[in-house]
Formats: sequence, C-alpha cells, structure tokens
Amino acid sequence: MADKNYSVVIPVYNSENMLRELFSRIKAEFGRVHESFEVIFIEDCGSDKSWEKLCELKKENPDEITIIKLAKNFGQHNAILCGFNHVKGKQVITIDDDLQVPPEEISKLIKAHSGNPSDVIYGIYSDKKHNFFRNFGSYLVQKIFKKIFNAKNNITSFRLLSGEMVERLKNHKESFVYIDGLLHWYTNDFAFINVNHEPRKSGRSGYSPLKLVSLANNLLFNFTTLPLRWMIQIGFIFSISSFLAAVIFIYRKLVYDVPIGYTSIIVILFLIFSMLLLVIGVVGEYISRLYSVQNEKPQYSVKTIF
Repeated sequence: MADKNYSVVIPVYNSENMLRELFSRIKAEFGRVHESFEVIFIEDCGSDKSWEKLCELKKENPDEITIIKLAKNFGQHNAILCGFNHVKGKQVITIDDDLQVPPEEISKLIKAHSGNPSDVIYGIYSDKKHNFFRNFGSYLVQKIFKKIFNAKNNITSFRLLSGEMVERLKNHKESFVYIDGLLHWYTNDFAFINVNHEPRKSGRSGYSPLKLVSLANNLLFNFTTLPLRWMIQIGFIFSISSFLAAVIFIYRKLVYDVPIGYTSIIVILFLIFSMLLLVIGVVGEYISRLYSVQNEKPQYSVKTIF
C-alpha cells in the first residue's frame, strides 16, 4: 500500500520566498533520521509566484515532491484534506509553509510516535512568536475549541497522524473542514510534545484577526449546537426579566397609581423583539449551513497536479 514511511502535507499560500529553504531543510532532516519520505505541496491559489517555485522544486526532485494547485482559495484545512487524498506514507505529518516551526522539529514527532504510537501527536508551542492580535485570535479559537470538544491541551497545525486516522478523515464529505475538529470526533488517542516556534521570516500570515474570528464562528456552528442552547438560556433570562418588569409596572400602577406610559411598554417590546431577532438569526445560520450541505458544495477543486 504505502511506499514511503512518511508523507509531509504542506498547504501553501503566498510563501514563494520560503519554499526552497523549507523543502531543503525537510529533506535534510529525513536524511538525518534515515527515513523515506515524500512532500505534498498544495498551492491554495495565492497571489504570488509560489506555484512557479513549486514547479521548479518538482523538476529538481520528481520522486520526492507532489504539487497540487487548487482552482480557487479553499482555505488551509481544505487544502490539507486535499493533500491527504494523495499521500502514500504510512504516517502523515502536517506543517505550515512559513518556517515558524523549524523542519528540524519533525524528528521530535517521529521519536514520540515510535515510543507512543498514538493516533495523533501534536507539536505544541510554549511561546508563540506571533503579534498581539494574531495571538489573541488564536487564543479565542483555542478557547472555543476546548469548550466544544472538552479538550485540555492546545492544538496546532504541526502534527503527526497515523495512516489509519488519515483514511478516516478522507471519508468526511461536508464542505466546511476543520482538521482538528474531525480528529477529535474520531479519536481520543492524542499525545503532545513541546516544539520550538520562531518568528516569521517573510510575508504575513494568511490568518488575519478577522479570519480567526470567522474560524471561531464556523467552529461554533459546524461542530456544536452551543449557540442554540445559549439562545434557550438567554431566552429564559429575557422571559424572566420581562415578566418581572411587567409585575413591577403593574404593582406600581395598582399601589401608587403610577402611569405605565409608553417608555415601559417600549422597553419591554424592545427586549422581546431583539431576542426574537437574535434567535431567528441563529436558526437562520444553521439552516444556511444545512442548505450548503444539501447542495454538496465541494471541499476543494484541483486545477493541476503533478
């Protein structure tokens, strides 16, 4: 079945200046640990010359590199899933294209897996070299992720997956893909090791704070019914508040003959209708996602592969 020991899957987005160094360091690291490997680059329709750089690397290393160009930008996790469908390795490693995780840390994953063959081994960072806003966005995603999946450790995009786990992920059909969420659906067998994280050498991250907030929103609506449960709780609170307000106004009217007036009525109506609009918005969000699933929106579309 597999003719390589390891497949390294790398989503690529606007990183033309780092690709050659990234591959050369990966190749050197696998040579050092004496393991056979392949690297699968998935170019996610960026705006620079990453594809041209990948074509050069492919010509120079035809037996060790597979390059895939997506037809449009589908996002990091969809690109990784695309790579999973082309791996030949017994184990699969995912790593970002920005060199913030040194490729030399790959040997730590390999060593950890040989001593503890978990389904998934995460490389986690004790000190992340991002700016404040990126770190805050990542913190928000991590908190929501832990809440949804009852996870205790942070997750990262630097991970080693068993071949069996990759085969399970290939069966996922929904258009929204979040690799770590799927992993936590399929297994509880995780291990964690500390790895280094370095400042970005060139360019800027594809995850802006706004995109991280959008990712957190997608996590909430695609992997849990928490928003619906929150609406029930908020609705209960609003109902109790409105009922108490009504009792107070009636009491003041009966005991002190205080006119109820338009202000109190408007306040109560505002609370009720704002709550209704919020509930309708949440329900509408879930319906729109059901619509996307029903229409079988593609996870990714491959333009070129060789």
